[in-house]
Amino acid sequence: MKLLPHITVLFALFASAAQAYAEIPDALADRLAPGSSGVVVEVVDDNTIRLDNGRQVRLVGIQAPKLPLGRPGFEKWPLADEAKQALEDMVRGKTVTLAFGGQKVDRYNRFLAHLFLPDGTWVQQRLLETGLARVYSFPDNRALVAEMLAYETRARAAGRGNWTLPYYVVLDPDGSADHLERFALVEGRVRETAQIRGWTYLNFGADWRTDFTIAIAPGHWKRFQAAGISFEDYKGRKVQVRGWLKSRNGPMIDVKHPEQIEVLSP
Repeated sequence: MKLLPHITVLFALFASAAQAYAEIPDALADRLAPGSSGVVVEVVDDNTIRLDNGRQVRLVGIQAPKLPLGRPGFEKWPLADEAKQALEDMVRGKTVTLAFGGQKVDRYNRFLAHLFLPDGTWVQQRLLETGLARVYSFPDNRALVAEMLAYETRARAAGRGNWTLPYYVVLDPDGSADHLERFALVEGRVRETAQIRGWTYLNFGADWRTDFTIAIAPGHWKRFQAAGISFEDYKGRKVQVRGWLKSRNGPMIDVKHPEQIEVLSP
């Protein structure tokens, strides 16, 4: 029987949608909004790809080693070339399906997406478990952070990729001042906690003016409250925090959501 034109079009759309959504594993699908599919025509850098429709996609939730990309004075991070090549080998010329766990587009009009290959491979997972990326989450995109942290932890324990190099070593609070202006992981025990004029501070040393500190702005603390977290819950606990190290009354990381702080022990 010959299909009418409009029926043919609808059938094609339904088939396309089924194909686009089928690659997302069931264990993750309930926390993701399915998006479209496309062929990867370019790997822009180790965090960004371009599809055959011209749209760029930022691999949300991870931070791979950065390339200069023409930025004056920017030093290439170790393993940046290897990370880009690994991503190219995985996705270039292949169909990927986008899925969203929060904010869908950034200020550069790039999609912020998790990527899945036709066989169900989650691209972010593969980069994390090979040690060629670290978890890098944002307040508006946290759906799969717990899973990603688990893959990163296993890669670090196995000494894969980034985790073989001093540049990416997990820092102790006393050594953090030597690594300013970097995205870093710092691990130590919270000595004191305080809330001053709405700001929350987790101090790791005796002198908050010079020692490492975690700072949480009033507008961000509400996310901790929503998760049932009190600032006093961190006192005396060994934690690992991730973020950009800045100098402000000593080395400091500004934290914007609870997933940036992992509690490691009582």
